[in-house]
Amino acid sequence: MSISFDKALGIHEKALGFRAQRAEVLANNIANADTPNYKARDLDFASVLAAESDKQHNGGRFGLERTNSRHIEADGVALSDEALKYRTPMQPSIDQNTVDAQIEQSNYTENAIGFQASFTLLNSKFKGLVSALRGE
Repeated sequence: MSISFDKALGIHEKALGFRAQRAEVLANNIANADTPNYKARDLDFASVLAAESDKQHNGGRFGLERTNSRHIEADGVALSDEALKYRTPMQPSIDQNTVDAQIEQSNYTENAIGFQASFTLLNSKFKGLVSALRGE
C-alpha cells in the first residue's frame, strides 16, 4: 500500500508556497516605498486557494491547451503576473507611488502569521505520517 503525499498533505503545501511568494511581493513593496511611480502589488490568497481547490477536485490537472504537438504537458501553473494585482491607494501621492508603508507592514505581518500557521499544520501532518510509518 502506497502513501499519496498529495492526499496526506492536502492544500497546506500549496498554501505554504503561496505565502512565501506573497511575502516576497510584499517585501518588494516595502523596499520600494520611496520609489517614484512604483505601483504596489499583491496576491489574492482566496482566489489562488480556490483555483488550487478546483485543481484537486478535477483530478489534479488544469485545463491547459497544447497548441503544438511539441509542447510539454504542464502539471500545474505557477503564479504568474496575472495573479499579481495592483493595489488601489487609500490616498494619492505626489510622486504617483501607491505604497502605503503601514498597510504593507500590516499585510506582511498577517502573511507571516498565515505562513506560520500553514507551516505548523504541515509539520503536524508530517509527524502523523512518520508515526503511521513507525506503527505507533
